Amino acid sequence: MEVPATRLPYHPTATAIDPHNRLFIPAGAGSRIWRRLLRGIAALSLVLAGCSTVPVSQVPVTGARAEIIDTAFAMLGRPYRYGGSTPRGFDCSGLVQFSYHQAGLNVPRTARAQYERSVPVPDSRVQPGDLLFFSLDSHRVAHVGIYVGDGKFIHAPASGQRVMESRLDEPFWHDHLIRAGRLF
Repeated sequence: MEVPATRLPYHPTATAIDPHNRLFIPAGAGSRIWRRLLRGIAALSLVLAGCSTVPVSQVPVTGARAEIIDTAFAMLGRPYRYGGSTPRGFDCSGLVQFSYHQAGLNVPRTARAQYERSVPVPDSRVQPGDLLFFSLDSHRVAHVGIYVGDGKFIHAPASGQRVMESRLDEPFWHDHLIRAGRLF
């Protein structure tokens, strides 16, 4: 004997069980249990989604943050130059200062001063345009980059290299990250 089914209205995020993307719930005494189960799954999904970092592709980046990131991307490939803060050559904090200045924001010149002025941001709340601070040889701040989302950041790494994009999950950068910071 076939159990009749109750159809829920079309919903774009519903699991596609039929060609019309409608979710079937068995009718009768069990349908209440099915609805509760589905509500519980939906609630759990929302809670778990709130605990994860949303990829930058899903977060709209606008205003000054978009200008900072656009500027940093435009500087990819520029040479590293100690003390540099122009497109002719950048050091890490010079790239940050230049990118923020293009967005109309004034920030301190050195990585240490940028670190001291920034507000700490938990890893789960980092947004594109926030800064990432690293220690390279001790516990002091020695390097800074601009977070661009999806676990990536843009920075001017070292003499002989060029402005580049790197990933936070690379062991070197992961092991040397001190914290993220927000200047606005």
